[in-house]
Amino acid sequence: MNRRSFVMSTAMATLTVSAVGAREPVSMPSLYNPDRSFSDLALSLAGRSVRVDGFMAPPLKADTNFFVLTEIPMAVCPLCETSAQWPEDILAIYARRKLRVVPYSWPIYATGRLELGDYMDTDFGFLSRVRLIDAKYGRA
Repeated sequence: MNRRSFVMSTAMATLTVSAVGAREPVSMPSLYNPDRSFSDLALSLAGRSVRVDGFMAPPLKADTNFFVLTEIPMAVCPLCETSAQWPEDILAIYARRKLRVVPYSWPIYATGRLELGDYMDTDFGFLSRVRLIDAKYGRA
């Protein structure tokens, strides 16, 4: 291993440990490669606890534990896309408890287990490629 390879692998390991420890947020676009496949970072974090910052899109219905985290505030929920159209700046969140709705313009964080791959939610008909499971969230 040459010096450059060592430095790059050490930097990636540091980023991964920080993300898993939920100290440093993972950016939504960093989970994808330019060809829309999952990045090495996303693959290394799959199944592990991560923190992602963003905004709560208005929930689809009351009395649920599901919402969409967006990179920018959105007054409406960006749903009902195919996996080919899945935006890189949203994340499905499945919270541990029923939602306390947060105004869409307030920054929040969500922490949970990162899950990758196409998943169709049977309750909402919502297709996600990336989601946080068993998540907690709060004001950032």
